[in-house]
Amino acid sequence: MAHHKDSKFAWITGASRGIGLATAEEFLSNGWNVVVLTRNIAPLAELKAIYTGQLYLVAFDVTHSDTALLPDYPVDVLINNAGTIVNKAFEDITQRELEYSYQTNVFGPFLLIQALMKRFTPTAHIINISSIGGVQGSVKFPGLTSYSSSKGALVVLTECLQCEFHETQWSFNCLALGAVQTEMLKTAFPGYKAKVTSKDLSPYIFNFATTAHQVMKGKVIPVSLSTP
Repeated sequence: MAHHKDSKFAWITGASRGIGLATAEEFLSNGWNVVVLTRNIAPLAELKAIYTGQLYLVAFDVTHSDTALLPDYPVDVLINNAGTIVNKAFEDITQRELEYSYQTNVFGPFLLIQALMKRFTPTAHIINISSIGGVQGSVKFPGLTSYSSSKGALVVLTECLQCEFHETQWSFNCLALGAVQTEMLKTAFPGYKAKVTSKDLSPYIFNFATTAHQVMKGKVIPVSLSTP
């Protein structure tokens, strides 16, 4: 299935599984070209075979990859989805674990946006995937000091970027997700069952990415079944 030269490009990080993978499939099935930046491209071989010429795979680790490796495609949508979670008592979190949390959840999106700016189309929509736990005033859980605080940094970064680029037509929005049943969640919280799956969420993310920038900029949207 070859891409149309006039069709648009969505870039998604961390899309070898979970929310990123389901979202990539949603864009592909809607005729978009998708550039996936992920450490492990092997799980995407089957999808690549179905969407040859429409899906582009780049082995890329947001914590330390050379941005010169990024392909020269336009960016209509960028979804900073790659994330990592540490569930550990505050006093037991090592500096290495803390640094890795921030490298993945904050520095990675920050530096990737910097690197891709020259490829942004005039109306590019940049979406940072955060967590409801990273929003001030939401319920917090023990064990998530490094995770939730790094996701909180991503929330404020989104607002700052919109302010910084207010003279452009670029849109920066943030989706603060509640619990989603993914491998990452299962690893951090064995036995916990979330009510929302990646497949439930991916049509929402696709619709948000392709339409929300027409009505909102610099916003943080809680996407959660629980309150607050």
